[in-house]
Amino acid sequence: MADRRPEKSCEQACESLKQQDYEVAVKHCTEALLSLSQYPPAHLPEACQAEIDRIKIETLLYRIASFLQLKKYGQADEDCRHVLGEGLAKGDGSFRAVLCCMHLKGKLQIVSNVLSKSLMGESLNGMVTKDLTRLKTLLAETEVIMSMLL
Repeated sequence: MADRRPEKSCEQACESLKQQDYEVAVKHCTEALLSLSQYPPAHLPEACQAEIDRIKIETLLYRIASFLQLKKYGQADEDCRHVLGEGLAKGDGSFRAVLCCMHLKGKLQIVSNVLSKSLMGESLNGMVTKDLTRLKTLLAETEVIMSMLL
């Protein structure tokens, strides 16, 4: 039986994105998100919850990129709203920390490239464009900040 750990599925999704196998990336992301939903937040130590949040954000970003490549804009926008809503609502800097870690591991560029391509080359409706542009701006800011620090 396949390894069902969310972290493993997240890594497989990233690898599928690199290989341009977007349907498989969506499958791995969905598996990771389903697995993560089994952990009730109220019963976990803070460190464990932070790791689950990191995997969830990373997985959603990979799934957004995959949906965009598959031209499933509604689904990409729904995930984008989850990332932005949950990530920015906390206000504790954990969302930016996840983006910084992804940048350091070379994983943020994959998502950023897909977002740029979709925003430049596709005709999207207003809400999708607004959400994706907001996410792309956050990714670009993270890349600039990390480049200045390194």
